[in-house]
Amino acid sequence: MLSSIQVSGASIALEDSGSGSPVLLLHGFPATRRLWARVAPSLSDAGFRVLAPDLVGYGTSAAAAGVRVDMASQARWMFELLDALGIERAAILAHDVGSAAAQLMTVGAPQRVRGLAVLDGVHAGEWAMDAIASIRSWDPSQAQRLFPVLVRRLGNTDAMREMLSVYEGEQGGQRLIRAACDLDPGQTEHIGDALRASGVPALVLWGERDQFLPIDTVARPLAQLLGAPLILVPGGHFTPLDCPAEVAAALRDFLERLP
Repeated sequence: MLSSIQVSGASIALEDSGSGSPVLLLHGFPATRRLWARVAPSLSDAGFRVLAPDLVGYGTSAAAAGVRVDMASQARWMFELLDALGIERAAILAHDVGSAAAQLMTVGAPQRVRGLAVLDGVHAGEWAMDAIASIRSWDPSQAQRLFPVLVRRLGNTDAMREMLSVYEGEQGGQRLIRAACDLDPGQTEHIGDALRASGVPALVLWGERDQFLPIDTVARPLAQLLGAPLILVPGGHFTPLDCPAEVAAALRDFLERLP
């Protein structure tokens, strides 16, 4: 079921399916909730309530004019979303920079996070910002040209185009530029000790061919910090699109083992 949830200074488009223990799915940049389209049904079929929002300023979730859509703000909005739904505690599965919001949620209120799974995500100040430098410096008057360039760069597949289709045209391109400019790696650069101390059960899941966030310099140190197993799956950076069956199986196993 698709709904719109009002939070402070924003509205969040949310797909809410299944019943049972709640699981919050967070996408990254430049994705939308459609990143999880091939994984969410497996989780809901396994007996979980699956919440897949568009982050604020992404997809069809909207922020008020002048409001930053950085990951610290996303963390606050996601807690407000859970509050609006009457959910005290949830497992969080997060991809790319969406994992920054998830990590900030974990250190901010670990008692509300049942488990944390990071998929091809960020660690400390490593957010692969070089990969989006051209978007951050893109001429806003040429925003309508951004979508086709992005699709060619990330892989012109049906799944990729479906996930990114909301960014076609001038308005969509401007939303991407705004979101890219608001990303700030400093928000997670110094939270390692708090993450380690949170005691939240964790999993790190990574694509064997991730070209943006390398296994040895990002995934392994993050797994060590979290005291989490590192599972490699046969995909690139966008593992929920590349190998959804393997991702869903690993996530189901993680969720079912949570205390």
